Amino acid sequence: MSTSKAGFGEISKFILENVAEHPTDITSITAEKFGISRQAVLRHLNKMLKDGSLLVVGQTKDRRYSLKPDEVVHTREFSLAGLEEDKAWRTEIRPLLKDIPQNILAICQYGFTEMVNNAIDHSGGSRLQVLVTNGPGGISLSVSDDGVGIFRKIQQDLGLDDERHAILELSKGKLTTDARRHTGEGIFFTSRMFDLFGIVSYGLYFHHTGESGDWLLGDEPDKPKQYQTHGTTVMMQIHPGSKRTTESVFDVFANPEQNFGFSKTQIPVFLAQYGDENLVSRSQAKRLLARVERFREVVFDFKGVNMIGQAFADEVFRVFQNENPHVHLTWINAAAQIEGMIAHVLHEAEQ
Repeated sequence: MSTSKAGFGEISKFILENVAEHPTDITSITAEKFGISRQAVLRHLNKMLKDGSLLVVGQTKDRRYSLKPDEVVHTREFSLAGLEEDKAWRTEIRPLLKDIPQNILAICQYGFTEMVNNAIDHSGGSRLQVLVTNGPGGISLSVSDDGVGIFRKIQQDLGLDDERHAILELSKGKLTTDARRHTGEGIFFTSRMFDLFGIVSYGLYFHHTGESGDWLLGDEPDKPKQYQTHGTTVMMQIHPGSKRTTESVFDVFANPEQNFGFSKTQIPVFLAQYGDENLVSRSQAKRLLARVERFREVVFDFKGVNMIGQAFADEVFRVFQNENPHVHLTWINAAAQIEGMIAHVLHEAEQ
């Protein structure tokens, strides 16, 4: 059959029907079947790899193609009464994650046990549902409880303005409503280990992406139906090829001079905003700065913030800094107006 008579769909269909029996020579038999060059077949194969219908391992002559296996979603139900997170991991979840790299397994264990322990100790719920997906596109874990809701719980226990303020506090780390039993590090580090981390609770959600560090906050997310809006659902996803490790994430926020304790945080400043308001007041700055004195190094991420006012900048970079000289303040992703306002405040502080 000539190239002109065989369309992409027909060639792709042939590849899909024959690749299982010809994982190493699918290129040559396809070229022979349709009377086209190996280069033309490779273009088809590369497109199929890109759209996810094929997988490949090895390089050049050692390449082996295969069909993309179907992703299987496993569901596990638990009673929170008497639940032990390490036993749930070992007996129910770990067996579902076969043939994945050790660094990914360690991240999944950390994230799962931390989130389940939070549900046990804080949710006030009675049931837990866990969804596990292990496929070529990534490994996904979701942990859902039927409790009071994480944002509401934090707001009520800490006397915060509203549930969005609770999200800002969560992003900083070292936040716990039970300091006797928790350090408040679990969500902070878990959100930075996974490629995607999200929390949904009563229609309010926030997401964090690992490498880019982007945060997303909103209402009524466009989410799969299995993610409930009552109680709390935590979603975690990571690609099996990720080189991230638990140790590499801990090290980013640890200080060797303090026995590698949790001493550094990065705060998404836009979470201090409400709606389309600008950050101009001292009260807004104080909300941003709550508990920040507990860290030795603080990085303010201004991505998504267009401008700040003089009073806001003065409260953060002069007043707070003078009162807390042990805290080193830096910033990233600042627009020109923000850079100028910070420079103005620092110049005034020097006078």
